[in-house]
Amino acid sequence: MKKDTHPDYHMITVEMTDGTTFQTRSTYGSEGDTLHLDIDPKTHPAWTGGSRKAAQGGQVERFNKRFGGLSLKSKK
Repeated sequence: MKKDTHPDYHMITVEMTDGTTFQTRSTYGSEGDTLHLDIDPKTHPAWTGGSRKAAQGGQVERFNKRFGGLSLKSKK
């Protein structure tokens, strides 16, 4: 195996947006550094399911909303 091909993994502290911390191995920074997160799974709507817009309906609903007032008269 070649020498110096693997990254240097070391222990860092990760600080979440609410102030909680945990230890993990990473290639970020150097041993003992702290990574401060701006966005994390506890607060971001992509993970929490909040601030989601309701579905606007399918194509048929949109068509009926746009053209619902039109009527076709049969020619006899």
